[in-house]
Amino acid sequence: MTLLTNEPTTSPTCHLLRAGDAFQGKQGLMYSPGISAESAGAKGIHLQIVTIPPGGRAKAHKHAAHETAIYTLSGVSGVWYGENLEHHATTQQGDFFYIPADMPHLPYNPSATENCVAIIARTDPNEQESVVLLPHLDAIHPA
Repeated sequence: MTLLTNEPTTSPTCHLLRAGDAFQGKQGLMYSPGISAESAGAKGIHLQIVTIPPGGRAKAHKHAAHETAIYTLSGVSGVWYGENLEHHATTQQGDFFYIPADMPHLPYNPSATENCVAIIARTDPNEQESVVLLPHLDAIHPA
């Protein structure tokens, strides 16, 4: 994470940041962190970039007590969602997608050639702490 301001991070102030080094989240996807409790002292939001490679998919999961908003920058993503992953949506460049708190979901990239890149905002400033894996749902929609 590159902090582009000279302000200390110990008191509330504005911060200009660049995306941090990509890491693999519990969900199995690659994330580049932006705004978080760690990077900016955020108290109620986390903002990051997710990249789903061609044919890639996450593990079925939910975010305990936290809402998620997604904006697709490029590519296409499918997502199964619902208590038993019984609903489906497809997002493409320019689409917004909202996921309520505690909603099971399983995103994937149906393309064989293009990454799907999206911006994710979540009401959890410590993004990975709210991730609850749901392995019993993974087999419903096999890769």
